[in-house]
Parts: sequence; C-alpha cells; structure tokens
Amino acid sequence: MKVVGTMFFNDNKLLIDKPRKRPTYQMIGGRVEEGETPLEAAIRECHEELGKNASFDESQFELVMEFDEIATSDGVTPIHFYVFKYNGILQGKLEISEEIENFLWYESSMGKDILSNTLKNEVVPYCLSKGLIK
Repeated sequence: MKVVGTMFFNDNKLLIDKPRKRPTYQMIGGRVEEGETPLEAAIRECHEELGKNASFDESQFELVMEFDEIATSDGVTPIHFYVFKYNGILQGKLEISEEIENFLWYESSMGKDILSNTLKNEVVPYCLSKGLIK
C-alpha cells in the first residue's frame, strides 16, 4: 500500500491532526488511490483534511522522505510512505470534520505519547535533525 503525508510548519511547529477513529495524532495525509501519483494524493488529502477554508499553493510541495513500514492498524500490512514538505505558509482556517477531530501545532516538548508510530519513529526525528521543529 502507498501512503502520503504532508508536513506544514509554523513557528518551528509541525501541523498534525487527530482522526476520530484513531487514538493518536498523525500526519496530514492518507492512501494513494488507483491512478494517482503520490503528489496528487498528497494535494487531495490536504484539501480533504484541512477543510475548504484552508489554502495552500499546490506548487510548493516537495518530496523529502520515503520509507517502508508496517501498518500500525493491523501489524502486518506493508506500507510505502511518501512524505512531502510544504515550502510555503498555510493560509486560512483549519476545520474539524467527520474524519478529523482536532489539529495541533506540535513541538517536541509535548512528548511522543500522542504521536502515531510514523510521526514518532520517522517524521519527528527527521524534523528535529533538520531544525524544522523545536
């Protein structure tokens, strides 16, 4: 399975969201659908998860990481993860939805207990190593 995530930053904090169906926060993103490129999937997922009042420049997405992992949901499904960095400023107001319960601008002082395995093991260490978050 192919999955995408997009990193948005503000004031050295990473935007993450809490899906209603999961116990932890995750990246803005989701599954790559049949016939989509990873970039197309990342853009679609951002539109879906951030809401109609959030705006971003679709040309500002940059692929910065790829890795393989096993799905936390079942412990067996292999996933190939594409991580994009948004190189602009996210504009507008974020909206909770049927899918998304909450948004959080994350910094490392908040700890790792609230994070998905992908954030905890791959994304946050990458962000810290690049000085993208505090």
